[in-house]
Amino acid sequence: MRVRYAEGRFLVRLEAGEEAITALRSWAAEQKVGFAVLWAIGAMRRATLGYFDTTAARYQPIPVEEQVEVLSITGNVALGEDGTPIVHAHAILGRSDGSTVGGHLIEGHVFPMLEVVVQVLPEPVYRRADPTTGLTLWDL
Repeated sequence: MRVRYAEGRFLVRLEAGEEAITALRSWAAEQKVGFAVLWAIGAMRRATLGYFDTTAARYQPIPVEEQVEVLSITGNVALGEDGTPIVHAHAILGRSDGSTVGGHLIEGHVFPMLEVVVQVLPEPVYRRADPTTGLTLWDL
């Protein structure tokens, strides 16, 4: 991972072999990020996306076992009830035939790189378990 601060935003480049969610969570913990928004483009060797099944109240995995272009990742970093960062991101991935697949980014193995723009905001936001949906939602 390489990082540069530029005009109120962090520019984060993940390198080949890094797992995106794990790397961003670790970076956010090091930086003591209380809330941030993020955007990314790049490529991945493989990924697991998820579709939230409201009936089962859990993510149904969508395995992506091929090289893909990361057309877009959007998301945020907030804090769990224990104060550790939670990276919540959605991705649209492009396949070699031009088709796409999208969903909640559960894991993504970077290859050759992922360029992430992170804007940290001044006030922390916490996520709390919501008994109605089964999700951890912002506690506003």
